[in-house]
Parts: sequence; C-alpha cells; structure tokens
Amino acid sequence: MTKGNINVSVENIFPLIKKFLYSDHEIFLRELISNATDATLKLKHLTSIGEAKVEYGNPKIEVRIDKDNKTLHIIDQGIGMTGEEVEKYINQVAFSGAEEFLEKYKDSAKDSGIIGHFGLGFYSAFMVAEKVEIITKSYKDEPAVQWICDGSPEFTLEETTDKTERGTEIILHIAEDSTEFLEENKIRELLLKYNKFMPVPIKFGTKTQTLPLPEDAPEDAVAETEEVDNIINNPTPAWTIAPNELTNEDYMKFYHELYPMQFEEPLFNIHLNVDYPFNLTGILFFPKLNNNLNIEKDKIQLYQNQVFVTDEVKGIVPDFLMLLRGVIDSPDIPLNVSRSYLQADGAVKKISSYITKKVADKMSSLINENREDYEKKWNDIKVVIEYGIVTEEKFAEKADKFTLYPTTDGKYFLWNELEEKIKPNQTDKDGNLIVLYASNADEQHSYIQAAKDKGYEVLLLDSPIIPHVIQKLETSKDKISFARVDADHINNLIKKDEPVIAKLNETEKESLKKSVEEAITDKKFTVQLEDLDSTDAPFTITQPEFMRRMKDMQATGGGGMFGMGGFPEMYNLVVNSNSEFAGHILKTENTEEKIGLIQHATDLAKLSQNLLKGKELTDFIQRSYKQLEK
Repeated sequence: MTKGNINVSVENIFPLIKKFLYSDHEIFLRELISNATDATLKLKHLTSIGEAKVEYGNPKIEVRIDKDNKTLHIIDQGIGMTGEEVEKYINQVAFSGAEEFLEKYKDSAKDSGIIGHFGLGFYSAFMVAEKVEIITKSYKDEPAVQWICDGSPEFTLEETTDKTERGTEIILHIAEDSTEFLEENKIRELLLKYNKFMPVPIKFGTKTQTLPLPEDAPEDAVAETEEVDNIINNPTPAWTIAPNELTNEDYMKFYHELYPMQFEEPLFNIHLNVDYPFNLTGILFFPKLNNNLNIEKDKIQLYQNQVFVTDEVKGIVPDFLMLLRGVIDSPDIPLNVSRSYLQADGAVKKISSYITKKVADKMSSLINENREDYEKKWNDIKVVIEYGIVTEEKFAEKADKFTLYPTTDGKYFLWNELEEKIKPNQTDKDGNLIVLYASNADEQHSYIQAAKDKGYEVLLLDSPIIPHVIQKLETSKDKISFARVDADHINNLIKKDEPVIAKLNETEKESLKKSVEEAITDKKFTVQLEDLDSTDAPFTITQPEFMRRMKDMQATGGGGMFGMGGFPEMYNLVVNSNSEFAGHILKTENTEEKIGLIQHATDLAKLSQNLLKGKELTDFIQRSYKQLEK
C-alpha cells in the first residue's frame, strides 16, 4: 500500500475547492460524468487504431445511489487507470489527462470527442463529499487499484481484487450538508440538465418494459415484463447527425426534446456545421415571435462536446438572435475553470460572425425557394430580422435580399421592388424617394385612405422597433425618407405635378388662422393653413415626423435596449383653407358659434388620432347630442 501527500501548490486546496472553485456545487456531477465519458471515448479511439487489444463492446456509464451507506457511485467501462496513472493524474492537482491524451494523439484523435478542458474537474467531488474513493482497473493487463482521500491532502493507494472488469468507479461519501445529492429526483434533474446529450449512454436505475407476445399467443394471453437499464440520455442528438440524414420530423422531435413544455411548432430551423477555422455544430430554431420583443431569452443552450455548459450565451450568439432557441456545441469556445462564464476572445467573435452569416444565408434561401410561404411567416419572424438590421452591420448588408415591406393592402415587396413600385409617384421636390407607412392600420385608417385616394402606396410597418429600422435605412440608403401617413401633410411631402390653387386670399387666410388660434387654447397644437384639395378633410392633426419618431424610440426602449430621453407632446392642426368648412367659419359672425364650430372640428380631428380623452371626450359627446337635437 502507498501513502503520501497529494502534490498541490497551495495549502488547504480542498476548502478552496469546496467554497470557491465552482460557482455552483451541483457542477460536480457534470464533471465526473464528463471524465467518465472521456475515459470511454479514449478506449474507443485506442481500439479503433489497434493500440488497445480489447473489445470495445457497448459501454455505458452508470450512476447509482446507495442511501443506506450515504454514497453516490459513478461507474464507467472505459480506459481505466493503472496505479502509476492514478499517481500522475489524480495526485497532481490540475493535471489534465485528457489534454495529455489529445496532445499525444492529436492527429488521430482530432474527432474523438474527448473534452480535454476539465483540469480540476475530478476534485469538484469534494464540494459534496467528505471522502472519495476511486476503484479502477486499466484496459492494460495490470491489477486494479483503490485510491481513498478524506478531503485532506493525504491519500492511500493500494492494489485491490474487488474489481475485475476494466473501467473506473468513483464513490462519493456524501457530506452531511449535501445529502440532497442522495435523492433520486435531484440526481435525475442534474443528469437531464447537464448530461442529457452526452455521447455515451448513461444508466440511472432500471425501468419495466413489456415483452411482445408471440404471434400464436391466445387472445387472453398477458404480456410479460422485464427490468431493463434506464438510459437517461440521448447519445446521438440531432445536431451530431449530418443534415442530409435528418427529416423535418427529426428536427421537430429534437425541438420538443429540448423544450418539452413548448407545444407550438417552430417555423423553421438552421443547422450549423463548420470545422474550419473553428469547430461548431448546432441547430437554431425560429419560434413564432410576431411583434413580441419581450419573449423569453436564454433559450439557446451551449454545449462543449455534448456536455451542457450554460444557457447564457450572450457574446457567442449575436444579440438579435437571442430570441431564437436551440443548441450550439463547440470545443473551441474558451471557458474558465468552472466552465460557467465565457471569456470573450477572437474565436468567439469568429463564431458570432459565422452564426450571423449562416442565418442570413438561410433567410435568402427560404425566400428564394418559396416566396409565398416566406411571406406567410413574415409577421412571425420580422422582429428578429429588423433587430438584426439595427444591431449587426454584417447582417444589415445582406438584409435587402430577404427583408419584406408589406403594404396596407397585404402585398409584400423586397426593397428593390418597392423602389421600382413607388419611385415614379412618390418623390419630393428634390427627387428624394418618400416612403409612406402606417404603424397601426386601424388607428390611422383615415390617413391611409386619404393617401391611397391620391394613388400613393402605404406600407404597414408595425413592429416595436420600426423607428430604429427606419433611421438605419435612411442613413444607409441614398435619397430616401420615411414619413408616417399621419405625419406632416402628404401635400407638403410629395411633389405634385399641378399645384393646388388657393381659394382664399391672404387677408382671408390671416383672419381664418387668427380665429382658429383664438378658439384653440391647447399649447400643444400649432395651427397651420394649407391650400389642399377641396375633398381633403377640413381639419387634420399631424405630428412632426422627427418628434413623433423620437417619441416612438423612447416608447420602444422603455429605458432599456433603445431607451431615450423624454420628448414633449407636439402636434400640428392643419386647416384646409380650400375646404367649404373654412369658408363657413369665415362667414360665421357670431363669435360663440364660430368658436363652437372650430372646437367641434378640432375634436373630430383629435378623435381620429385617438387624442380625445377624459373630460374633452365627455364634452364632445354631449355637444354632439345637442347638435343632433338642433
């Protein structure tokens, strides 16, 4: 028997491990299962190249609870260790056997799946155990050995005859303050969280299965049952399989395996698969988003060689894609010792750029393959696309190929199609393209109809971040301007071939404006007289486009992502000096009656903009009933 001190570089390493090395004590099971997986995959590789003269078979990892003895067992059928290897890999803290193995076999083991980033992983066991045993037998023809340590730097190592099959058994004598890890539900929860897709089958308990009846069995025969291993993980998840070997049903099945409580089907998926200049696989799903920017984020799971690491992937996944769901698996993402937080570096930036490009390419292929289907899905995906345009320059550069601009009539245009459609008819006096749009088809219906009556096309841009998208488009494209249909009056925005002839002279106009200003006491409104078509509304309320857009941006952010400072309420009351109503005001001599007419017309304009509320609305209704009585 050997006795000795574990070779550590600081005193009292175990209290440090227990308190500070890992941010979450439950990580210990992930680390030990990962080590068992490494040991199994090492054996698989050595047998495949003929270095290990043993039968690989169908190895599995077993997790077993012994409540009576307060122990938790992790058992593998992998490569095992000799006494010398235990000395080297266990007694020298922070020496990673997986990394040494990868270095030795770096060419042939490139795709073996060995994790190789664990270092202190085994010692995480002491976060929950007061004593740890290792019973291990190497695939080589050498005796099994048993290692025991009670959480101090002292250990014992001796040969044992208790183990005759190759592999390793880790026995954790659970500490009094960690007895929750002797509960079956807790261990199952951790296995499903961290090891659900590990590449080696993991047995946790048994389950009963019904045996099929023979074909000639009588009708009243009762099928027999038997106990079988309960394999808790899926060793070959969809992202590890080539896309051409998967059907849409396979992807949907995997989606519901990831999110068992999510009943709605995703719209489509993006399969990631790259091995240069970094290794990355994964599947991203587009859920139905509509206009919801507040959908739950952190639904993308990060794995490292099928080991769950975190669902906080900010920094790896571009911010606009955090609204998606799915899996990313990469051994090239650098992690700290707990593997819980990402360290931003060049590799991460390359991965982020690749994902952005892959999503853009997928959008392009979808619209090219089936434009009609893509248009049907647009309202459910537009928030992601528009968010990407605003926040990711590389994505914005590609977005014209797949960003749609719907009209209030239900038609959809790509940008180049939109320009061709509206440019001949919608320009200002300087030749700039004017894009009219509505943000709410119901609330702005009268304005939309007025624009359509003049032959203009009106887009329906109603997502919560559209003000930011518009600002981005106006700065990235030449000679273009967006105006909401209820902003500055259309006649002031779009050049008309034949100007409208004024019906009132300047003196009459001045008198009309003075009467309206005297009747309107609300300082939020600025009175403007315009020579419009006689068929246009007598009174119209507009809001300066810049001011309204700034308010929209403020509302979008709410102090958050796009939050901005406060902006005052400012409106224009546009009076159509060519309307019959304007002439009627001028002819009305009774001051009280004139004020009543102006206030009533103003209230109607306010009502069309949903600005008439509270006492003003009550007074308007009462006044309207009195008009009906007359």
